[in-house]
Amino acid sequence: MFSLNVVLRRTSFALLTLGLLGIPGTMSAQKTAVSEMISYSLPGNSVFPEGVAHQAGSQNFYVSSTTDGTIFKGTLGKANAEVMLPPVPERPSVLGMKVDEGGWLYMAGGTSGKIFVYDTATKAPIKAFDTPEAPERFINDVALSADAAYFTDSARPILFRVSRTANSVGEIEAWLDLSTTAVKYLPFGPGSAPNLNGIVVTPGGQYLIVVQSNTGKLYRITIADKTVKEIDLGGIEVHGDGLLFNGPTLYAVADSSIVPITLSADFSSGKLGVALTDDRLRFPTTIAQVGDRLLVVNSQFDKQGSGLTPEVPFTVLSVTIPK
Repeated sequence: MFSLNVVLRRTSFALLTLGLLGIPGTMSAQKTAVSEMISYSLPGNSVFPEGVAHQAGSQNFYVSSTTDGTIFKGTLGKANAEVMLPPVPERPSVLGMKVDEGGWLYMAGGTSGKIFVYDTATKAPIKAFDTPEAPERFINDVALSADAAYFTDSARPILFRVSRTANSVGEIEAWLDLSTTAVKYLPFGPGSAPNLNGIVVTPGGQYLIVVQSNTGKLYRITIADKTVKEIDLGGIEVHGDGLLFNGPTLYAVADSSIVPITLSADFSSGKLGVALTDDRLRFPTTIAQVGDRLLVVNSQFDKQGSGLTPEVPFTVLSVTIPK
């Protein structure tokens, strides 16, 4: 069993709270380079993108800006993405996103504490939610099940749930109080990394899998009874951000790499595989699947801040899923 080096990065609170895995680790690993890569460009010099979502059965994918909440629309095979939703004051930042088969886009609103749903065909807002006021709020990522959207909050130990169908969006609830579970939140504020971050629904829809970025732990949450179990990784920490299932394999974006994790049949344990990495991966945050390829967001959060200069244009990369 091996692990991944996680380098301690000292940077601003803004960088840390936008998904930086900036905590000490003791992980080292085999890595393999990307063999083939396609690049999609995003317009703008200060995008610092975070989320990506691909609409199944279409050529469309969507990318979020953490800087001002702009949503970009990309087309597979077309090199340059375009602005779909320009920034508006009520949507100051967007992080994780998922799009359903009908084209409704669910968005996590970061420090605004808000959740947004838009129709990508008409560009019209479907619904918006404001979570309860708190000293710190950070709605970070979202996963879609058949009847709900689940949102992580990296500041508060709460999982939010929005009920949904193919044709409607219901109401929001503070679905699970994580303070009563195995998940132990660390203080969230200047100089700290996110608590719960990436979230996915398992194949079959029985469980949620979530990653706690600052501790490197993965958890399995049973949807039916809300029980929470830490996933046994043999002592290995995965200080991950975005998560994705491809068949039985869970992929985690961590340490500027894409890390495959083979989970047991009941998702209670897992083993890390060979990480995919490349110099052209510029602080990736999350991934989306398109057939046998992954769309990878190059956030460049490590180039955000005073005196730092990101490489422009900002990009989303398409890479072949490792076998």
